[in-house]
Amino acid sequence: MKSKAIITWILALLLLTGNSILGQQPDAKDIVKKATDKLNGESSKGKMSMKIIRPSWTREIEMKVWSLGTEYYMIYITAPAREEGQVFLKRDQDMWNYMPNINRMIKIPPSMMMQSWMGSDFTNNDLVKVSSMVEDYTHKITGQDTIEGFECWIIEFTPKPNAAVVWGKIEMWISKVELYELKALYYDESGKLVNKEFMSDVEQMGDRKLPSHMEMIPVDKEGHKTVMDFVDMEFNVDIGEDFFSIQNMKRVR
Repeated sequence: MKSKAIITWILALLLLTGNSILGQQPDAKDIVKKATDKLNGESSKGKMSMKIIRPSWTREIEMKVWSLGTEYYMIYITAPAREEGQVFLKRDQDMWNYMPNINRMIKIPPSMMMQSWMGSDFTNNDLVKVSSMVEDYTHKITGQDTIEGFECWIIEFTPKPNAAVVWGKIEMWISKVELYELKALYYDESGKLVNKEFMSDVEQMGDRKLPSHMEMIPVDKEGHKTVMDFVDMEFNVDIGEDFFSIQNMKRVR
């Protein structure tokens, strides 16, 4: 009888332990990494359009984009005519801007990463992701929510000590099954909410489905918004590090 009681106790303990393990939340950093990998692929190329919306005017910009991992980005402006030919390059932590109308190459310093990109509500850092969303922050699941029918984890990003980041905190909504980044809130170092970002309109792009429509809205500027649409994207394309060179900025089309 005593041995039967011990066996019953062991089985109960295993059941409780199993339930505890099953109830554990997934690793927040792993979720962020998988979502980032899905959004970027090993490499990519495509076309995007951007509309800058202001209370009294709007402006549209079209561009071609290329990426390799999270370290290399190239953006080539194709329209409007007065902006055509401008190129932006990111290599690791460095960023350059080539302006063909004056044949000038400018290296953008870290102090300008929070500056507006092309007059939009996106910063230089937003477009080329100089700071790594995976490696430069610690991650914590703080809640759950549903956005447009997608069940999401709410993940808080806190900068690591001495990390070269521009945001004091980020909150991001990532869908549990599809790993779509659907919403993000960006805070400054004092904890003040600065920007709201929303992604929607899931479409087939290359070999995967992703949200194709992005809106960045500053919270303290009424009537200001920037809309970014992914027009055409391919992933895991054959492209090497040598493509992302300062010399190629003057040749790329």
